[in-house]
Amino acid sequence: MKFAALACLGSLGLASGKIYFSETFGDGWEKRWTESTWKKSEGTQGSWELNAGKFFKDEAEDKGIQTAQDSKFFGISASFDSFSNEGKELYVQYQAKYEKDVECGGGYLKLGPKMDDATQFGDPTVYNIMFGPDKCGYTKRTHLIFQYKGKNVLKKTDLDYKQEGEGTSHLYRLVVKPDNTIRVEIDDEKIYEGSLKEDWEILAPKTIPDPDDKKPSDWVEDSMMDDPTEKKPDDWTEEKRIVDPEAKKPDDWDDEEDGDWEPPMKDNPEYKGEWMAKRISNPAYKGFWEAKKIDNPEYVDDDAVYKYDAFGFIGFDLWQVKGGTIFDNIIISDDKAEADAFAAKWKALSEVEKEAKKKEDAAKGEADKKKEDEDDDDDDMDDDKKETEDM
Repeated sequence: MKFAALACLGSLGLASGKIYFSETFGDGWEKRWTESTWKKSEGTQGSWELNAGKFFKDEAEDKGIQTAQDSKFFGISASFDSFSNEGKELYVQYQAKYEKDVECGGGYLKLGPKMDDATQFGDPTVYNIMFGPDKCGYTKRTHLIFQYKGKNVLKKTDLDYKQEGEGTSHLYRLVVKPDNTIRVEIDDEKIYEGSLKEDWEILAPKTIPDPDDKKPSDWVEDSMMDDPTEKKPDDWTEEKRIVDPEAKKPDDWDDEEDGDWEPPMKDNPEYKGEWMAKRISNPAYKGFWEAKKIDNPEYVDDDAVYKYDAFGFIGFDLWQVKGGTIFDNIIISDDKAEADAFAAKWKALSEVEKEAKKKEDAAKGEADKKKEDEDDDDDDMDDDKKETEDM
């Protein structure tokens, strides 16, 4: 069923845009990709293997590359002819499937200019864009970082995280447009669309607080104040503990041997707590003071923040506490139809995976119920045995 559906995708090949890179990890993929040895000397470099995933262990088709160990760094990259995205839409799309919860680690890809030595691909490597899921503990997001003038700029607010450990493939699509807007889709659903200039701190702010503008000395920022007409009652007692007036120095107390006698303390029955005046609105309140804004002399507009002069590699540079992540069906193109054709591969695969997952969950539920029933039967047998022994 799965592969018959995938075979039909040939009829979708009507797209005519430019494909800069694509990979389905068919024959010869090892020659197209270079594994990093950046962490090999430290003994923390993980390896990659070809795998179709737990739902298709007996199938030879539609495999992806999988992180093969736990608690390792994983690096692998592929190069392609350099291109610029100037004046065109850029579609970056791939599949990621977490066979198990990564716990702490990423499933994102990086795109950047050509590298001199792909075996040294790692965290120090300069990249243009980083995109994909990332999680460590309770921090979960879909990363989207753009490099601008040598600085990696993170989105101001996090994008939704979709890898919740259910073990099926998710489709990640990033669209970078010449009007400096960005669109992100996961599983064919839009999760973000907005401005690169506004939602990333790419450019310096247009205005800044005037450094010469000072808060007036009589400026009042307290909105509430104590009621000046209220006075603490004369009989108000704030002393919580008092000397016990009924305490007497013991007859056998010897000051020379026992030291000076001090009467014990006790709770004050007149204690009323700390007195506080009623709060009223402050008639002198002027609100929160802010310096006036002035034009930022360092602001320089850029109508092409989306543009990169050169893309020449794509790669995965990851740390994962729990490995087992499978990546597949990668495409970089300037045409939506080309990306849609690859998305159809994911859709057909996803339907099969979800059905297999449903059956797996049902079988697990039956097995758990059977074990629970067996445990209950064992408990009943133990109770019967105990009753027999007690007779």
